[in-house]
Amino acid sequence: MSDTLAAIATAAGRGAVGILRLSGPAAYEIASRLCGGSLPEPRRAALRTFRDADDSPCDRGLVLCFEAGASYTDERMVELHAHGSPALLDLLLQAACAHGARLARPGEFTERAFLAGRMDLAQAEAVADLIDAGSRAAVLAAHRSLEGEFSRQVQDLAIRMLDLRVFVEGALDFSDEDIDWLSDAQLARNLAEAQMRLRDVLDQARQGRRLRDGMVVAIAGRPNVGKSTLLNALSRTDAAIVSPTPGTTRDLLREHLDLDGLPLTLVDTAGLRPTDDAIEGEGIRRAWQALSRAELALFVVDDTTGPTDEDRELITRLPDEVERVLVFNKCDLSGASAGAIEFEGHPALRICAREGAGLDALRAMIRARVGFEQNREGAFTARARHLDALRVAQRHLDAARAALATAGTAEIAAEELRLAHRALGQITGEVTSEDLLGAVFSRFCIGK
Repeated sequence: MSDTLAAIATAAGRGAVGILRLSGPAAYEIASRLCGGSLPEPRRAALRTFRDADDSPCDRGLVLCFEAGASYTDERMVELHAHGSPALLDLLLQAACAHGARLARPGEFTERAFLAGRMDLAQAEAVADLIDAGSRAAVLAAHRSLEGEFSRQVQDLAIRMLDLRVFVEGALDFSDEDIDWLSDAQLARNLAEAQMRLRDVLDQARQGRRLRDGMVVAIAGRPNVGKSTLLNALSRTDAAIVSPTPGTTRDLLREHLDLDGLPLTLVDTAGLRPTDDAIEGEGIRRAWQALSRAELALFVVDDTTGPTDEDRELITRLPDEVERVLVFNKCDLSGASAGAIEFEGHPALRICAREGAGLDALRAMIRARVGFEQNREGAFTARARHLDALRVAQRHLDAARAALATAGTAEIAAEELRLAHRALGQITGEVTSEDLLGAVFSRFCIGK
């Protein structure tokens, strides 16, 4: 962290304004040479003439300086707000490097903010999540994470874990006394409360991951049951060709949409049936592959005929780990009313995709099956690694409680609590490694 970073902080392409960012011990000196003289007072924008590496004037724009301890990176930092020409910004970047700066790696500004203690690792990741947010709900959730909502909940869990460790390890230190500290009812209550709180945070984190990464929903079923019509209806587009000819859809068709705040990828698949056609057979193979990778399957049945033996056989072949909803389509032709029904223990819904009947109920059922609560208060973004860490903490906490219920295994319980505490520390970066930091920040854009 002894060198000075330089990067273009605005998106690629032309724009009204482009920003060059400098951060590090020599930021003021380099900026002074780029501006051909003095810099304004910290946090006061001033107009200056910018110069390239040959000291030739190339633009006029605003300069903004930040002192160490009062900047994003906690170092001296300068921003040059120039006109948004890519060629001009590249000239300024080359000039900064010629005067002693180094090109920043992806995410290196935020990495320095983390290393300087300006934010923890979960907050740093929320910066990238906010930049990538694709919906209003994702924006608000990423902002809550950036403001420390997720971190506060993890820290609350860590404090509970530490209190449990202190109690158990203290009881081990005084195990030669006549008092059985480990049978204290308060310890059992505290353990149960910690487990309940951890489950709640894990549920919130699952929703946060869906806000960030979205989910994949595959539409499957026999030919001509209305899969493509359903895709068009849910996505409100004419993305898929609708035809009475069986086998019209031969490849996967994907549509991205925002389902009341939940980013969703709908995948229309080929009709599932025996076939000797090589091209259609490849489409069916890809359909099963898409189903194995989906989080939810909408299995469409023709309501005018009801479920056939072939439908039942296909339903049994759906991957066990994939949530499924049976969609009885064409209720306008069958004469039945749209709405929720029950079918052999499966959640099911009767709809008319062509006319839109029952689609609102289907959207609500999709959200419910994946545990997504619309407009949930206090939602925050989370990543797969956060979920992994919370699950590890949950396993160790459950193991600790089981060990405490067994005589003579208190030492095992103390170790399980230590491992649970350590797993929580990996979320905020209290326990980390260079490999983890490299993986996290390498996915950022360069100017951040």
